[in-house]
Amino acid sequence: MDYQAPQDLLNDKVILITGAGDGIGKEAALAYAGHGATVVLLGKTTSKLEQVYDEIINMGAPEPGIAAMDLALTTSDDIRQLADTLETRYGRLDGLLHNAAVLGTRIPAEHYDIDKWMAVMQVNFNAVFSLTRLLLPLLRQSKAASLLFTSSSVGAKPRAYWGPYAVSKYAVEGLAKLLAEELENTSYIRVNIINPGATRTRMRATAFPNENPAEVKSTQTLMPLYLYLMGDDSIGNNGETFNAA
Repeated sequence: MDYQAPQDLLNDKVILITGAGDGIGKEAALAYAGHGATVVLLGKTTSKLEQVYDEIINMGAPEPGIAAMDLALTTSDDIRQLADTLETRYGRLDGLLHNAAVLGTRIPAEHYDIDKWMAVMQVNFNAVFSLTRLLLPLLRQSKAASLLFTSSSVGAKPRAYWGPYAVSKYAVEGLAKLLAEELENTSYIRVNIINPGATRTRMRATAFPNENPAEVKSTQTLMPLYLYLMGDDSIGNNGETFNAA
């Protein structure tokens, strides 16, 4: 996307990012912080979140928050506690980027272990819904909140053998479109979907082990789109899917 984000694009905004310890989530956290946001880093590995925290502090950006949370094990009570903490500390959320996901195994659905299927759905969809549901009151406190869901090409059109990953992303797109309609005339929250496409991440390497990473775009090249959709320049975009080139 050919978008030049103003340096102060996200000044005074509070943005929570899931899967912020590495990959696209880490890159988004650094980009958002670098444009003035106070970011809340949510992920399951505290040491990774602390590394991102240090990078942001060394940039001279606003001090981030850390929310160590394993979405595979998270309960609604855990998320309620997170929401209470965020409300006490910040009073609102101006943005929520759902980025965390797990790949699962690529085998026919008829052979998929049921418990493992449910585990993928928990991280990729159930936790996404629970976080959204319980953080919506904080998003409503913003004058212009952005709620971003991450999908995939197999979310728009499920592909054989992609199992619960494809199904969960298909469900995420449905949830996003549902919320876009429900919130459009009842809040200042806009809801959009990002399909980052083929990107140089650990998940991509796992899914396509024979692919040359040098031929896949880097996470940095996605950031103009991620900045646009999180900043106020995208007010007016709602219920849309953005496919990264």
